[in-house]
Amino acid sequence: MAKDGRSDKAGKHGKDEPGSKSGKSAKKGDADAPVADLRSLLRVTPGSGPVRLKAHDTSGTPGGPSGKKQALAETAEMGVRLAELQERLFAQSTAGDPRALLFVLQGMDTSGKGGTVKHVVGQFNPSGLRTRAFKAPTHEEQQHPFLWRIRRALPHPGEVGIFDRSHYEDVLIVRVRNLVPRATWSKRYRTINAFEESLVDDGVTIVKVFLHIGHDEQRDRLLERLDNPEKHWKFNVGDIEERALWPDYQRAYEVALEKCSTDAAPWYLVPADRKWYRNWAISKLLLEHLELMDPAYPKADFDVEECRARLLES
Repeated sequence: MAKDGRSDKAGKHGKDEPGSKSGKSAKKGDADAPVADLRSLLRVTPGSGPVRLKAHDTSGTPGGPSGKKQALAETAEMGVRLAELQERLFAQSTAGDPRALLFVLQGMDTSGKGGTVKHVVGQFNPSGLRTRAFKAPTHEEQQHPFLWRIRRALPHPGEVGIFDRSHYEDVLIVRVRNLVPRATWSKRYRTINAFEESLVDDGVTIVKVFLHIGHDEQRDRLLERLDNPEKHWKFNVGDIEERALWPDYQRAYEVALEKCSTDAAPWYLVPADRKWYRNWAISKLLLEHLELMDPAYPKADFDVEECRARLLES
């Protein structure tokens, strides 16, 4: 977690699914059934009351394919479609369309934020991406309201913005680590909702995903980093200390999901123990939103045939 003390001025990785009895459900005990609209299944319904993360199976595959092999194939197919829609979105902006898409990723350490960016976002054309991984705020950022650095990283018209961590750190780690007074962070939920609603009003589609992994799964992933010298650079000794605060972080996430899942910008809770399902689900969520945006290539503002004739004569 990125540490922030600012004020408010102004599957196991390779395990597959043995058929239909795979636990494909957002909530423990839900029916296993593929759905056409994954948004409805994974959405944290606004105003539905308290969120209880323990009620959601971190190794589940709600709405997903029957197993890893099929998921990988479908993810690859969706990648082609995602790239096409991204290009249309970017092309449409050249004709004055103000729309953009902002993808917000949150989750505990090792939940797969970086892996998602690599395997899912990697399908996009980098020229149309605006990616930002939010770390501990700089001295300059600490001198401004907490949304200042967020606004500076927002996608421009036609772009897909990627936030690896986000403004939600300002109601997560600051709450758990007591980095600012309760009177300060408790007001930020409403500020965040108003901020996101204003973005939507300006034409930004917001897709917020919480990657939900289990406590044991996190330990296994940290051990994997220790066991592989090529991954030692990804290990932080502080991660061990943070595990002791797991219940506090879970509670902080529950409150953020409850208070900040709105009609304008709902949260999606994605079980993330199985990496192949995580990548499939996020690909599908992004695809569903881009298809709803339905970007189109702009029509030529010049005489195509005249230009063709001139070129042939040149």
